[in-house]
Amino acid sequence: MAHTPQDRPDHPVYVIGGGPGGLAVAAALREQGVRAVVLEKSDAVGASWRAHYDRLRLHTTRRLSGLPGLPMPRSFGRWVARADVVRYLEKYAEVHELEIVTGVEVSRVERAGDDWTLHATGGRRLTGRAVVVATGHNHTPRLPEWPGLDTYDRELVHASAYRNPAPYAGRDVLVVGAGNTGAEIAADLAEGGAARVRLAVRTVPHIVRRSTAGWPAQRTGILVRRLPVRLVDRMGALMARVAVPDLSEHGLPRPDTGLYSRVREGAVPVQDVGLIDAVRAGTVEVVGAVESFDGDKVVLADGTRITPEAVIAATGYRRALEPLVGHLGVLDERGRPATRGARTPEGAPGLYFTGFTNPISGMFRELALDAERIARRIAKASR
Repeated sequence: MAHTPQDRPDHPVYVIGGGPGGLAVAAALREQGVRAVVLEKSDAVGASWRAHYDRLRLHTTRRLSGLPGLPMPRSFGRWVARADVVRYLEKYAEVHELEIVTGVEVSRVERAGDDWTLHATGGRRLTGRAVVVATGHNHTPRLPEWPGLDTYDRELVHASAYRNPAPYAGRDVLVVGAGNTGAEIAADLAEGGAARVRLAVRTVPHIVRRSTAGWPAQRTGILVRRLPVRLVDRMGALMARVAVPDLSEHGLPRPDTGLYSRVREGAVPVQDVGLIDAVRAGTVEVVGAVESFDGDKVVLADGTRITPEAVIAATGYRRALEPLVGHLGVLDERGRPATRGARTPEGAPGLYFTGFTNPISGMFRELALDAERIARRIAKASR
């Protein structure tokens, strides 16, 4: 049973971001009797999920993706669709009676004695006893600084703008980047009527089946997290040989570095939701990395020049935390929080970060675990 949030005059905990991570922390804090206020810059919770492409589903199972205090409904099926994730987040906020303020963007947080000052939209200054930053792993679309990009005169969009294959029917499309997003968009285009689909690959990804004989890849990810990296690399290579065909003749050889070694560097494996079949059938052609642009041409790493009608850049995102907390010395050289979860950075007590990793054990599952740990730590400090 939920405790009643403390009706004390002291300052609330501010949670920046109304996605799954922020909502989970707010609910866990409420359960601990701590008042939490979620500040969301858009006009609704789950903004990034509302903006994702139509075909997207959680790559983790429904049973292992529920946030604290509310399982996902069985009617959503095993692999939850994007629209159902949005519905779930709306319901989650409602069931937990979360205090959410939309249309408020926090631009900077600063230490103020024992508290924190948040500089927000409209000149607001808010004071909180603690701050949880949950602005998301996929925050600001990132485009590489390709030579010639500024004068490229054909259609080029970041994958964040892609919704479905309808606008690309009958067209020649180049997808750049072979992470989960690029792989899935390429398969979506091939199935959705694009005349030609090419996938530009810089680093060959590890490809895993979403589930094998009913066993989800996520469960393996949970089981191996504490094992030595080299052992997991060997197990991953063995499983790949059994479950994933050799696509070398189609331009996708098996990677020469281990699966878990890559994960530790921040590169999660690609879950197959159609790419393997599309590559084998030739409906998705693998080409080299994009090196530059020249007029209406795209120049690939091997010097080949191609002229697709549209380019979709699945080139990732930046965390974009520098304006918010860069001055506090809490970010690493790649702009990610140096300290995450229930630990606060040295010199910044009461500042927490959640959702800035991309774990093979499942983002939603880790957000749920993080939320409860953070809430317990804040509640203990409050007492």
